[in-house]
Amino acid sequence: MSSKSGKQPLLVLIGPTAVGKTQLSLTLAKAYDAEIISGDSMQVYRGMDIGTAKLPIAEQQGIPHHLIDIIEPETPYSVADFQTGCVNGILEIAGRGKLPFIVGGTGLYVESVCYGFEFSESGSDEAFRAQQERFAEEYGAEALHQKLAKVDPKSAERLHPNDMRRIIRALEIFHLTGQTLSSQLEGQKRESPYELCIIGLTMDRAELYARIEKRIDAMMEEGLVQEVQRLLERGIALNAVAMQGLGYKEIAMYLRGECTLDAAVTLLKRDTRRFAKRQLSWFRHMKDIEWIDAGENFHNNLERIHGIIAGKFQVNLEYTSNQSFLDGGNVQ
Repeated sequence: MSSKSGKQPLLVLIGPTAVGKTQLSLTLAKAYDAEIISGDSMQVYRGMDIGTAKLPIAEQQGIPHHLIDIIEPETPYSVADFQTGCVNGILEIAGRGKLPFIVGGTGLYVESVCYGFEFSESGSDEAFRAQQERFAEEYGAEALHQKLAKVDPKSAERLHPNDMRRIIRALEIFHLTGQTLSSQLEGQKRESPYELCIIGLTMDRAELYARIEKRIDAMMEEGLVQEVQRLLERGIALNAVAMQGLGYKEIAMYLRGECTLDAAVTLLKRDTRRFAKRQLSWFRHMKDIEWIDAGENFHNNLERIHGIIAGKFQVNLEYTSNQSFLDGGNVQ
């Protein structure tokens, strides 16, 4: 597979949670002999399967998946860590003659690889961090989030109020440099080192929200409460990066007796809907995305997706409506 520019081809599939990326990624990976790299900031953690919606190995259809289950939940994982692992993965996959294929919904992580963001060390101020942590303990996570919103509204918009580590880091960057995190990101180059083909999935908001609620109900049936319980019994701290993920913080509140299970699930559904909205907001600011409606008529759009990829990567794949990558109806 080649590209018009001579750069390494890189296929990317993005979209909000529950929009249908996983099943489509398997279809495309088989059609284009690709290996999948997870673009999800939480799937790197071992023992966190249900809440992160990991695809079981038995359902991966023999397609290699990378950057999944690579570290323990006690270990922090940053965008710079992801970028390094992903770039190395792209080189290895291409070296095997396969197409590198990033699939995920963590906007900054994916964008950092697509456009080769450079992360300079801004230094640290441990006393400042401790001060912000004490502020959050006294006044709550929402109050800390509002502090960030006052100095860096764009970063506040994309960060969940519970994501204290990243909120404090954004405040720390402003404290140390006088520049906001969002302005630093906007100053990054937007020329990709790859021949990019970015497919973005979207759908009617009401339909997406219904799918989110259905997914969370399924997670509860699969044992999300027990998964979070095992993590807490292991001694994973509530302020660990891994425990800030959707599902883990809310269920931990229930297990600690801070709310009922019904209240925790209601909160999780609300937070996940808000997260999907932030994901879409982030992606809307990215360039080079070919948007596809993943709703009821998605089956009819698969041929268009093929045409987009074929045009980018100069492939000549014969296909009809009977072939596997057009089979299966709507993406689940």
